[in-house]
Amino acid sequence: MTGMETSNLTKEKLRKMFAEGKRFDGRELLESRDFEIEYDVSNKAEGSARIKMGKTDVIVGVKMQVGEPYPDSPDEGNLMVSSDLLPMASPRYESGPPKFDAIELPRLVDRAIRASDIIDFKKLVIEEGKKVWTIVADIYPINDDGNIIEASSLAALAALKNAVFPEIDKEGKVDYDKKTKNKLPLAKEIIPISFSFYKLGDSIILDPTREEEEACDARITFGISNWNKQIMLNSCQKKGKAILTSEEIEKIMEIIPKKFEEFNKKLKKFL
Repeated sequence: MTGMETSNLTKEKLRKMFAEGKRFDGRELLESRDFEIEYDVSNKAEGSARIKMGKTDVIVGVKMQVGEPYPDSPDEGNLMVSSDLLPMASPRYESGPPKFDAIELPRLVDRAIRASDIIDFKKLVIEEGKKVWTIVADIYPINDDGNIIEASSLAALAALKNAVFPEIDKEGKVDYDKKTKNKLPLAKEIIPISFSFYKLGDSIILDPTREEEEACDARITFGISNWNKQIMLNSCQKKGKAILTSEEIEKIMEIIPKKFEEFNKKLKKFL
């Protein structure tokens, strides 16, 4: 988020538009694009979902593996989140070893989910200290037209809620061709969501398109969830050199509960 990925002319035009409260697609600065979610897009995954948010298009598949628990949590199962950012999804992505974005994206999604306590990891234990379930969530952007973090978080949540355990045969081997009706141990009342706020000049925007995102000078991402009718801020990560003032952070804190409720209402149509 350096502002170097787009032309100075486009950057300056967007700066002036944002200062006037305008955007190319007619949205307000803090207005998010609508989204839709589709389930069962993969026959091989234990759970899968596809989200379309404007032109941003992401698929998340959930696989279930049996393995050993981590040494520091012998009575809990595991969660792993990965992403594959292919050039077909965006001209920003390159083939070869993963760049920073390919590492940052799954980490942010992982933190938003893990810190919300939506997953009861203790119920993933098969034999304590020896054998547990590992939930593997793979993120596959089909088209990145901005705000890939938020889209991936929503798709991951939907895929987790869609997932079921495969069968384990008498020898203790997983039979992936046979699925049970047992869902993952998720807290139904908890909804983890990531919100990323972007700054250009003195303006703060939500849900940028790719062109807007590349022009911005900073991004701050929050992992949010609900607990006992309260909004919980579970994680935070900033990227970019531009400074966010205390007044801007206060404004963001006022916006988050309203946006969470807005997204929660929309999600109820799909989850």
